[in-house]
Amino acid sequence: MRELLVARRRRTRDVWLSQGLDASPLLAEITDLAAEQRVPVRTVTKERLDAAAQTSAPQGVLAHADPLPEVELDDLARPGAGGTPPFLLVLDGITDPHNFGALLRTAECAGATGVVVPSHRAALVTPTVAKVAAGAIEHLPVAVASSIPSALTRLGRAGVWTVGLDADAGGSLAELAVGTEPVALVLGSEGMGVSRLALERCDVVVAIPRHGALESLNVAAAGAVACFEIARRRSG
Repeated sequence: MRELLVARRRRTRDVWLSQGLDASPLLAEITDLAAEQRVPVRTVTKERLDAAAQTSAPQGVLAHADPLPEVELDDLARPGAGGTPPFLLVLDGITDPHNFGALLRTAECAGATGVVVPSHRAALVTPTVAKVAAGAIEHLPVAVASSIPSALTRLGRAGVWTVGLDADAGGSLAELAVGTEPVALVLGSEGMGVSRLALERCDVVVAIPRHGALESLNVAAAGAVACFEIARRRSG
């Protein structure tokens, strides 16, 4: 909720507060931000708020806002403010909304400049995803691609290095030569990983070094390791 009002990427129509909600610094900040932006704040019964919420445990606060704006893939491939090279996360068929939300939160914290998701056979940005992402969706531009392999080809033509993450790859993430350049990190689905066609379009395919008995990490955990490795390289 706070990030929705802070980012101002989309219009907030109103904010609902549950009756009997305990005062807190966060709640005070939300109401101040709403007042600053002339967003109506309404107090409603807990039952009405819970019925209107599309997630469990809405925590007594609800906002009605315009849909998230979509951006063009070509826009994500361009340098950002101050010439910052793109750092993109490409999600190839992530179906679990909790993994999707966790990856968005990780990407935003690691300094990613955008996310690419497929239009089919993947989790959508639902209220559950938004809740798990903890506000990241308000700051991360998202492009929707009809085909991830085609999107990777377009990114490559735009000068963005595409790096696939695959547990069976011969190369290691620790030895990745790119990172400070424009880069797109490609993560695959929970069960199948990055699709064969998408891997074939990647410039580089690497694995996270493993030292234990398990064969692989959960995609959200693997994405966190890889995102912050890219962030470390970009920070110098």
